[in-house]
Amino acid sequence: MRRMPSQSGSLPHLGLLRFAGADATSFLQGQITNDARRLAAGHGLLAAVANPQGRVLAVLQLLPGADGVLAILPRELVEPTAERLRKFVLRAKLTIETPGESLAVAGATTAAALTAAGLEIPAAPDGYRQTSLIGIGCVLGDPQRFWIVAPPAALAARGLAGEPSDAARFEHGWRLADVRAGLAQVYAATREAFIPQMLNLDLVGAISFQKGCYTGQEIVARTQHLGRIKRRLVRVRTDASAPLGASVRLPDGRIGRLTELQPAEDGYEGLAVAPLAAAASADAATDDPAADATADAPIPAELLPLPYALTLPPAPR
Repeated sequence: MRRMPSQSGSLPHLGLLRFAGADATSFLQGQITNDARRLAAGHGLLAAVANPQGRVLAVLQLLPGADGVLAILPRELVEPTAERLRKFVLRAKLTIETPGESLAVAGATTAAALTAAGLEIPAAPDGYRQTSLIGIGCVLGDPQRFWIVAPPAALAARGLAGEPSDAARFEHGWRLADVRAGLAQVYAATREAFIPQMLNLDLVGAISFQKGCYTGQEIVARTQHLGRIKRRLVRVRTDASAPLGASVRLPDGRIGRLTELQPAEDGYEGLAVAPLAAAASADAATDDPAADATADAPIPAELLPLPYALTLPPAPR
């Protein structure tokens, strides 16, 4: 008998940062691409942290926790991101903590899983709700997926941690759902390789162009307003596996760089940053500092649809 897939489970490939203190929101306002003031109203945020050249250091899911703002990001980037951000704390009333094993990140793939655990679902599409020790946040653009942040014992007590034997399957399903939703992530292999628009973060509400300055803002704003977005995130299918950062060749000759690749029903599905047009491929390659390193033997890939439209840059005047 085929076992039903778990509706909730731990996501051990993800870790957490906590920004605590009176200046947490104002500090984040100067460091992330989105408007941190929305956190005070109980909204979750998707945002990026960039270096001064506008290259993405990490993509964060921010949640307004009761004990400080929580940031979900790949576990392998927790310490590098914390170290980079601590350089900007100066005299701010703020601590940047790594909760370590005291808090875990989990997910639910149905609202019914949370209801069965006695938890209330946030009302707003980007809402966050904390009940006792357990925080629940909505996944951007997916009404049936939810973030869960809690101590491991609390997850287990509510039946939300999943079975250890099913952990790899649940993580794979979660990452594949992100691929199909067109939600980009960066890992160590692709850190500092792309500006936010290359990852479509402007198309999924992860960049505010009305807020004040933040690290990398000048490059991000100039790219947007001058229409110089030559590369975008696309969804692809391949027959073979490849490491993150590897290059893929699209049917029209464009060369893209993988940011994610997961097994699917027929081969592999992933996300790759590629030129918007075949004719622009050579020029766009100069936008990727690692293009030369990924140009050898790209694997063939076909394009799959994204759930949102790619916005082309305005025509030159």
